[in-house]
Amino acid sequence: MKKIDFGVMLRQQKIDFVRIKDAAQLCDELGYHSVWFYDHLLGMGAIDLDIYESWTLMSALATVTSHVRIGTMVLCNSFRSPSLLAKMGSTLDVISNGRLEFALGAGWFETEYEAYGYEFPDTVTRIEQLAESVRIIRSMWTEEKSTFNGKHFQIKDAFCNPKPVQKPHPPIIIGGTGERHLLRVVAELADEWNCPGTHALEYDQKLAALKKHCSEIGRDINDLKISQQTICVILKDKSEFQEKMLIAKKRYGFFGDIEKFGIIGTPDQCIEIIRKNAEKGISKYTIFFSDGMNHDTIRFFAKEVMSAFEI
Repeated sequence: MKKIDFGVMLRQQKIDFVRIKDAAQLCDELGYHSVWFYDHLLGMGAIDLDIYESWTLMSALATVTSHVRIGTMVLCNSFRSPSLLAKMGSTLDVISNGRLEFALGAGWFETEYEAYGYEFPDTVTRIEQLAESVRIIRSMWTEEKSTFNGKHFQIKDAFCNPKPVQKPHPPIIIGGTGERHLLRVVAELADEWNCPGTHALEYDQKLAALKKHCSEIGRDINDLKISQQTICVILKDKSEFQEKMLIAKKRYGFFGDIEKFGIIGTPDQCIEIIRKNAEKGISKYTIFFSDGMNHDTIRFFAKEVMSAFEI
């Protein structure tokens, strides 16, 4: 069985930075693979909530952690030009000594675009822009200088120094599930595909579409790492189930029927779910714990579940 990587989604709205830092440092200490944020400029749930900008937050945390990788699930391609994003990514990878998790998506939250003055083109156009961005970013990370003349973006003799620490470049993760266009871009350009939690119940269907695209372009699906956003409700004993599920559904009901796709149950049950998912190709998680950033839960999962997958 492939090694399983466990990442934790940390809160970034309605919270003090010190609490985020403490949680990130705990994940670092316990050996989690990564910590994650989302790339939104307006609050989720209520758009006027306090919310930290993700790239600034990642940069700050890179200086107070040592081992845990840091990423955003996923960066909105529309918010930053690809050449600037390449430079930002390279800089953060150097600052963190090769710990950048670079995940990119086409963007979706139209209200946010309008509020901050970004154009919101149709879905196909946004996916075209995503594909061009990935080509530019990879080129700027690996070539001495880059020139690109695309439909949406152009650069000329662009240097991006220093280059990232990770070689040949930080793995490029693309998140999304559009079967016709988005997953085609994943097949052509990504190093990793992330299945969002909102579509976790459609994983088999989405994976079949991705395999079809890979077959059409002559790519081995096994060359792609597959990750998934998920909810975890971990129980010390089964008597906690009703209470903890009620909290989880209230907090994360927007993901759909979390009881059908989440990592839910006692440690042994959680381990069994992860093993079954591994048989489907999932080797990495970005986990929303049902009680948020509760330190006891983060410790308990690391000790009782994550330890079962250490290689």
